[in-house]
Amino acid sequence: MIGLNTAAVYVLQTLGSLYLLIVLLRFVLQLVRANFYNPLCQFAVKATQPLLKPLRRIIPSMFGLDMSSLVLAILVQLALMALTLLLTYGTLGNPLQLLIWSLIGVTALFLKIFFFALIISVILSWVAPGSHNPGAELVNQICEPALAPFRKILPNLGGLDISPILAFMALKLLDMLVINNLAEMTMMPQILRLLI
Repeated sequence: MIGLNTAAVYVLQTLGSLYLLIVLLRFVLQLVRANFYNPLCQFAVKATQPLLKPLRRIIPSMFGLDMSSLVLAILVQLALMALTLLLTYGTLGNPLQLLIWSLIGVTALFLKIFFFALIISVILSWVAPGSHNPGAELVNQICEPALAPFRKILPNLGGLDISPILAFMALKLLDMLVINNLAEMTMMPQILRLLI
């Protein structure tokens, strides 16, 4: 029975985290004002539309952003964590604590989206500079808001852009100093830390 629970947790976390990534990616794409005619953006919109449509009726947009996608990401994370706890320990836990852990998890995933987008952007700048592939354009649109503040403070280095290095450091420091400390302060179980 323990093996079946472990397998169920693995499948749940894998599929749930994948859907959570798509939902949060939709919010990030709105945040960075990505081109929604990009085929990858269209995929994110169509994959999240069935659950977002009813939420949009009750959750208003704020600052030009569809807040229902952010709320859906938190709800998906909450459901993932609750089901993981139920399958692992046989209990759902404290609802308020689950909500706090879900907020921490969504924030961690938000930072990871930018982190991995930066890695892909750096690799693409070496392998295929100036590529007009829809994936490359989308990655550049996601990275630009994270890199712009660092480009403003760095001097011109003759075509060498070291702003990704500073962005990597800032994202890693936020993960180490904020996300990990919040997870420890709120006593997040180790099984749930796999979700963040």
